[in-house]
Amino acid sequence: MPTAPRRVVLAANSAWNIVNFRSDLIRALKAAGYEPVVIAPADPAAEPRLAELGVNRIAIDMQRSGLNPIADFRLMRTYRRLLGKIRPIAFLGFTIKPNIYGGIAARRLGIPLIANISGLGTVFIKRGLLLALVSRLYRFALKRAAVVFFQNPDDRALFIERRLVSDAQARLLPGSGVDLDHFRPMPPATGLTTFLFIGRLLGDKGVWEFVQAARIVLADIPGVRFQLLGPLDEGNRSAVTRDDLDRWVAEGSVEYLGATDDVRPHIAQATAVVLPSYREGLPRSLLEAAAMGRPLIATDVPGCRELVEPGVTGFLCQARDSNSLAKAMKNMMKATAGERAQMGLAARAMVEQGYSQTVVISAYLEALGKLDAPRS
Repeated sequence: MPTAPRRVVLAANSAWNIVNFRSDLIRALKAAGYEPVVIAPADPAAEPRLAELGVNRIAIDMQRSGLNPIADFRLMRTYRRLLGKIRPIAFLGFTIKPNIYGGIAARRLGIPLIANISGLGTVFIKRGLLLALVSRLYRFALKRAAVVFFQNPDDRALFIERRLVSDAQARLLPGSGVDLDHFRPMPPATGLTTFLFIGRLLGDKGVWEFVQAARIVLADIPGVRFQLLGPLDEGNRSAVTRDDLDRWVAEGSVEYLGATDDVRPHIAQATAVVLPSYREGLPRSLLEAAAMGRPLIATDVPGCRELVEPGVTGFLCQARDSNSLAKAMKNMMKATAGERAQMGLAARAMVEQGYSQTVVISAYLEALGKLDAPRS
């Protein structure tokens, strides 16, 4: 008799998330004999890359931000209907709504959940009544999860403290990992000092502070370049608008490089990569920059502070503080070329020692291997 397909569902709030962060995991799953199925909202820019990966693809509607009870109930029913048809051996969730509503659907169908808490997002940053509601939803969705992966110890400790997960469920991962062969060390950049931000253009990523810090630095030191690389995400509640972006470019504070599938050429031309985020899981942008031997500037918050040892791999600054960020940038400029090169070497050594994507892929394969065989 033919063997039943070993289907594994990967779900996120965007196809962009899957193709940018999970492509190598998908390839590893296929190589191990699993049949990946991707469930995420439609994204014309990401669909060709999903097709190249050769996965089963199901597009769904999702309101990525906010809590609309009717829309979210429909989302949960959609997950339940699809999972009931697919009957995967596991449901892998990567962002808040798939983890919660997909997790609830999987729990009710007896399908093992492997959740990845890749960052706590705006809800946990701003707190309030919405946090209490989201916490209750997480607690219910994750109660019987097979594994809940966290990307930094602060997030793991917070979920255990709030009793959203048990200590036995919670495991640490080095983010989504980094391909050390793809992101190779590059010689230090020459020419004008260039500070590069990589990520979605969101207030919670510290974009406003980056722009204001650029103004502060340029008032004292003309000729420094400040670059933004990443997509606008105007569906997000903390999104930067196109009008904001156009105004910043027109005034000469920053350059906008657009979005790209390959950040390496831009990292290679940067003096340092900057992420003034309010909170992260473990940012891929900093991992990739470190792998290419670039010094880092980031906020002293969960997910960022793990990657920046002050004076060794870069500099830390305070969150929501453009003056503190400007000071860190000036400190980077005061360092000699040799000192910055040494920071880059230390950053590369850091990712080699503990942040390879092979660690992440192995953790997922190990978790899947412990699950019961699928029903025929």
